[in-house]
Amino acid sequence: MEIWRLLFTFGVIFSLLGIVMMLGFKGPRLPGDIIIRKQGFTFAFPITSAIIISIILTIIWNLVFK
Repeated sequence: MEIWRLLFTFGVIFSLLGIVMMLGFKGPRLPGDIIIRKQGFTFAFPITSAIIISIILTIIWNLVFK
């Protein structure tokens, strides 16, 4: 049952982060993040941020389950 509690906690945390971001909070932009701005259109693809978050979550996951 411990794994379900952990997954539920992560789900709640990510849901709250998603709501905060939808309300307009924009985190820091890192070098390597792709941002395309055209007339009336903005596309942001945070590839560097995604890689860093993935590495951090992988380290945490391995520390918890080893």
